[in-house]
Amino acid sequence: MSRAPSLSGLILAAGESTRMGTDKALLAWPPAGSAIPPPPGQTFLSAGIRALSPFTDVVTVVVGKNEVNLSSVIYARGAGLVRNPAPELGQFSSLQTGLRDVLNRGRDGAMITLVDRPPASAATLQTLLTAFESALSAGKWAVVPEYGGKHGHPVLVGREMIEAFLRAPATSTARDIEHQNQDHIQYIPVDDRFVVSNVDTPQEYTALLSQVSSQLK
Repeated sequence: MSRAPSLSGLILAAGESTRMGTDKALLAWPPAGSAIPPPPGQTFLSAGIRALSPFTDVVTVVVGKNEVNLSSVIYARGAGLVRNPAPELGQFSSLQTGLRDVLNRGRDGAMITLVDRPPASAATLQTLLTAFESALSAGKWAVVPEYGGKHGHPVLVGREMIEAFLRAPATSTARDIEHQNQDHIQYIPVDDRFVVSNVDTPQEYTALLSQVSSQLK
């Protein structure tokens, strides 16, 4: 592909946050006093939209039953939303819902992340975008960041990878499809622990805030 690919930013946010007890999308981020952008007063959701926006043509948030709680945050930041009609089927159904929207918008690919984590840095996102453009030219379908031997987010996928996800049964997982197509994926080591950070419980959220705060002392 000689031109830069047109990308949708995709944030999966349709989960019910059962273990957290409150919607993870609306957890405060970054912590007060932190030097991490964006400024305080943001949430995982708004910070994620802000992070992806400079690197994509449009940011779309996949919502579920929480649409009424998230829509004002989404629209206030210039993003769009698409509703997963069956979020109880799990995260893969949200991924497929979002990827259908990507193709409906005529985009070449997507930068995909999850709402339950701090966004990666702008430097990391630029590294991944540059690698993705090179990977597509080399016949690859996707780019995945690595940190500490673990695969993380955001994941950048081209049309071939999108079609592989959409062909899969709804009972699949993203990891299943990744394993089936590893020869088509470029893994990129990055120096950004947030690509593998995720928060499922109040204890994990508290630990993340403590880790960030301790680095400021």
